[in-house]
Amino acid sequence: MYQVNTNYLKLPGSYLFSTIGKKVSAYQQENPEETIIRLGIGDVTQPLPQAVITALHKAVDEMASADTFMGYAPDLGYDFLRNAIAENDYKKRGCDIAPDEIFVSDGAKSDSGNIQELFSSENVIAVTDPVYPVYVDSNVMAGRCGNYDTHSGEWDRVVYLPVTQENNFIPEFPKETPDVIYLCLPNNPTGTTLTKEQLQQWVDYARRKGSVIIFDAAYEAYIREKDVPHSIYECEGAKECCIEIRSFSKNAGFTGLRLGFTVVPKELKSGGASLHDMWARRHGTKFNGAPYIVQRAGEAVYSKEGQQQVHQLVDYYMENARMIREGLTDLGYTCFGGVNAPYIWLKTPDKMTSWEFFDHLLDKAHVVGTPGSGFGPSGEGYFRLTAFGTHENTKAALERIKAI
Repeated sequence: MYQVNTNYLKLPGSYLFSTIGKKVSAYQQENPEETIIRLGIGDVTQPLPQAVITALHKAVDEMASADTFMGYAPDLGYDFLRNAIAENDYKKRGCDIAPDEIFVSDGAKSDSGNIQELFSSENVIAVTDPVYPVYVDSNVMAGRCGNYDTHSGEWDRVVYLPVTQENNFIPEFPKETPDVIYLCLPNNPTGTTLTKEQLQQWVDYARRKGSVIIFDAAYEAYIREKDVPHSIYECEGAKECCIEIRSFSKNAGFTGLRLGFTVVPKELKSGGASLHDMWARRHGTKFNGAPYIVQRAGEAVYSKEGQQQVHQLVDYYMENARMIREGLTDLGYTCFGGVNAPYIWLKTPDKMTSWEFFDHLLDKAHVVGTPGSGFGPSGEGYFRLTAFGTHENTKAALERIKAI
């Protein structure tokens, strides 16, 4: 009889946002007259920038003619998009990233889950805690995380780097040296981040210890403070020890289009093995390339009009973040984030657990957020609200919370 990958059976429950969806659906069925405001999942609500729409229409028209029709995309990405990314996201910030070090994909989530395939099953991983669940879950599926402790909420072969109010959301170097370190900055879910000096210390640590950093920069477009780096390659020596993952979902609203990219520098090597060459081999074998139409849309993001429209889009969501942060602070909540990221991370009141507060908000205010415990052990006692709603729903949610 065939055997299954039993590592999947170790995963507790279902994926965080699937669990939330089921709870909300059950509540809605029992209370069909209630209108629920969803500030939980990090999905955007505003339409795509006009420059992107124009590019999509043009690309669709090209697909209607034999002379301009495009079939399989290059598995590593079209040059027109890789060149635009290298020029705008890196060269303009003083980062020496070449177009052929950029690998275009169908989204940062896919790359975050797939990148672990480059590393031995014996490698020890480290994650900031709390953090995006995909990092740990994908490593569990690969058999890298040992066993799960239901009491502590921890995996026995994962090094947790707490980021909480007590340490000002700055992770400390662990006593046990990890092989692979996941950093998400600005952080999902806390909305906090590190200065360039603080991030440089992590790059120096990785180089000193022989570790590799997987740097998720999905929210870099929301950074407002000048001393916060938009890319880890702004740090000296990062090309020798860092992989960076980016997304078009949060800045340009591509959650429904699916487009992202990963940067793997040629300098990044372990012994005689080039991670750049390994990722290219993996990409070419398991991926047929992001669609031409979507890559043309991605190229339009870097046009003059596209950049202006994307900035307006980001400003729209950051205004929501300001409203949530200031509104909840005025109500007496302790809040973090919302300055360099579209997430507000708040302490639950009256010593409620994360899920107790979730149920309280859903039942009394009909507002949905995300329990902090779903992001890791250190997320217990915290709660995440997203700024990706509309202005109208954001204001209405605050009024509902104020009323209870």
